[in-house]
Amino acid sequence: MSRVGFGFDAHPFAEGRPLRLGGLEWPGEEGLSGHSDGDVLLHAAADAILGASGSGSLGEHFSDRDPANLGRDSAEMLAGALALAREKGLVLGNLDATVVGETPKIAPRRDALEARIAEILRVGRERISIRGTSTNGLGFPGRGEGLAAMVVVLLEPA
Repeated sequence: MSRVGFGFDAHPFAEGRPLRLGGLEWPGEEGLSGHSDGDVLLHAAADAILGASGSGSLGEHFSDRDPANLGRDSAEMLAGALALAREKGLVLGNLDATVVGETPKIAPRRDALEARIAEILRVGRERISIRGTSTNGLGFPGRGEGLAAMVVVLLEPA
């Protein structure tokens, strides 16, 4: 049976911290707070995969109370979530994501984001779709206080 999962994450900006988003560095952009590297896109993707596979939540597997996760590369979390799905006989059909915020602009680096996430998940790039949107000044992303990400995944039987 195919299974759908939805993931969401949001973090405020943190002055003096580099931005990691989608497994990429974003030079010149303010980073996000978080126990790990704060990558909202990869966190939401991992949570979507965990949800679709019935494997719990990101916090259960990579707790912010665990010192081992301090500064952890979120690519490890995403790969770990997919490994749990594979143990249950599931593979990624596709991943669709939206990053919500005023800055950085996603479109200029969309190709690189899709390629990096495909690399982490060991799938063809055609299975990954990333885009950005603003909230037209509404809410914390609209005020430039942070970023959010929403991700939907389809897992299919191997």
